[in-house]
Amino acid sequence: MMNLRKFGLLILSTIILSSGSLRADEGMWMLPLLQKLNSKKMSEMGFKLSTKDIYDINKSSLKDAVMHFGGGCTAELISKEGLVLTNHHCGYGTIQKLSTVDHDYLENGYWAKNRDEELPAKGLTVTFLDRFEDVTKAVTDVMAAAVDPKAKDAAFATISDKLTAKAVEGNKYLKARVVSFFGDNQYYMVVTKTYSDIRFVGAPPSSIGKFGADTDNWMWPRHTGDFSMFRIYVDKDNNPAEYAKDNVPYQPKKYLTISLKGVNQNDPAMIIGYPGRTNRFMTSYEVKETSGITNAVTILVRGVRQNVLMADMEADPKIRLQYSSKYAGSSNFWKKAIGMNETFVKLKVMDRRAAEEKIFTEWVDADPARVEKYGKALADVKSAIEGRAKLQLIYRYYMEALNSIELTSAANRFAPRPEGSERSGQGGGRGYFSRTPADFYKDYNVSTDKKVAKALIAIFKEKVPATDLPAIYKTIDTDYNGNINAYVDAMFDNSVFVSEAKLNAALAGDKKAIEKDPALLAAKDISASIMKYMRDLEQYRTQYSQGQKQYIAGMLEMKAGQAIYPDANSTMRLTYGKVLNYSPKDGVIYDYVTTMDGVIQKEDPKNWEFVVPAKLKELYNAKDFGQYAMKDGRMPVAFLTNNDITGGNSGSPVMNKKGELIGTAFDGNWESMSSDIIFEPSLQRCINVDIRYTLFIMDKFGGAGWLLNEMKFGK
Repeated sequence: MMNLRKFGLLILSTIILSSGSLRADEGMWMLPLLQKLNSKKMSEMGFKLSTKDIYDINKSSLKDAVMHFGGGCTAELISKEGLVLTNHHCGYGTIQKLSTVDHDYLENGYWAKNRDEELPAKGLTVTFLDRFEDVTKAVTDVMAAAVDPKAKDAAFATISDKLTAKAVEGNKYLKARVVSFFGDNQYYMVVTKTYSDIRFVGAPPSSIGKFGADTDNWMWPRHTGDFSMFRIYVDKDNNPAEYAKDNVPYQPKKYLTISLKGVNQNDPAMIIGYPGRTNRFMTSYEVKETSGITNAVTILVRGVRQNVLMADMEADPKIRLQYSSKYAGSSNFWKKAIGMNETFVKLKVMDRRAAEEKIFTEWVDADPARVEKYGKALADVKSAIEGRAKLQLIYRYYMEALNSIELTSAANRFAPRPEGSERSGQGGGRGYFSRTPADFYKDYNVSTDKKVAKALIAIFKEKVPATDLPAIYKTIDTDYNGNINAYVDAMFDNSVFVSEAKLNAALAGDKKAIEKDPALLAAKDISASIMKYMRDLEQYRTQYSQGQKQYIAGMLEMKAGQAIYPDANSTMRLTYGKVLNYSPKDGVIYDYVTTMDGVIQKEDPKNWEFVVPAKLKELYNAKDFGQYAMKDGRMPVAFLTNNDITGGNSGSPVMNKKGELIGTAFDGNWESMSSDIIFEPSLQRCINVDIRYTLFIMDKFGGAGWLLNEMKFGK
């Protein structure tokens, strides 16, 4: 077995050896290692920054201007007064929560005219990176002494608590966590600071911020003004604080200088952000599982649910407002799953992974020492993936179908529980469940959810073997003669969880009566079944994790001298490349930039996805673009770079060779939808809102030019 104490040195030496062969467009690089790995290549590409300008724990640097926004996006500081820029779709949920039918900020947009009009964004937080610390040796030393998986989990928890407590000692504003890299082969402690008084400053209407909607999502050419602005507030000592009227704007260590010079083909471009998850070491067995199970179930079930939601949203403005954020959150990954499966086939991803595994196996078999260390790696992964296939399929149907019924989720969440008991199972699905009954019922429509429940209970029965159906289907068969619609109607008609008023009345009366509520009974049944399948899947976790860890360790050793970087895991990363067009197919070349000409060309007043606001057309017809126009007089909207990004990078700052802000990343392109698994340099592109379009919309369209006074512009 390999000495774990030496493994961190092996990884580091492997990466350092690779630096001479890096491709400038690929890689999500860790900031503490930039000097060793990337500084020479970045300098050769034309970047004028030192690595200390990007990451420094003792002085202000670019990392201090970039934040994790709401836990799932990235944002950046663009003024000395704590002004925050991110994507419209990143602020979408918050904007929706602040909206009412009478004050619909999604539909109509909003711009504060002064600080007093900036709206408190309840529940929204932003988190800044304080520092990374390599703790591989401390963690692996402790883990090596553990004799079984449970002992290893306990050992990891113990050493994590010890390390994090020491890291934040004496500073109540800091938090720390130990994070795994390279499949549990390396560990870093990430120290952060979180701010919770965040206020909404402004955003364009959805006709600009979501222009093209589902049709244009993941597509180029793109003409979406996907941005929104917020502000961080703090106490009088510039420290994080809960919302208070007397709080003041945050005075940052660093904020970004803005460039209005624009972009040209082959200009250097870098992005700092918080990419969520990639799986660049994924095996062919996992590709098959992702395509045939995870993506397939997602595409089918979300497609059914979204059709129900969209029909009701188009019919009723109130329902549109209630469900717009839920729909957007669901449809984004739904379309990504479709594109991923398509590119898996077009780019022959499974075959390419299998070819890599063949090379790996031959390399392992050539040396008895390597056979000892890595000989079982692929077999363990294969056995675990194939062994869990049926369970994984059923579990995905539970999570995508039955877990997406809001009524039973509300019952599971809001029903009284015996003191000390825990809630499990249904949580509302995909992270958008509200924290309180008031929040939930504000964005809940009974008739819509009833239609969804009927559709999803039916599709679950159609796709899941009868032996694996939860008990509610026995109730449907015995009490309702197999009629799903009748069962759902009765559940909704007799449940107290259909409205806040009924729930509050029930909670004020005999709480024991709630235990017989049909929605709660269904929720308990669904939750128990979900927990069962989670436990059943757990038996494959150790084998899979062990195989994956050994496979990645072996790949690192085998590929010494090549570009190796850890998978994204929601920690801060840097990617560098250039502004670049691309050819999606023979005879077609896509330009690297789009303009407002394309907005007007796409206009369709009969299609809500492509409505152009009257004022925007007036500005276009008058060519009233001010200082934001290109040299040829056109108004830029978006541009392409070949930076390596994924989900979580939404809202990330795109910077030029001097570290000045030139745009905001907001999407990838359709032809590279398998990029989380394989980077395809000729096809993969990052789609960015040009900062000039952002400021043009804010200033000329939104009338919020007062914000320019606190920004800094490059010469």
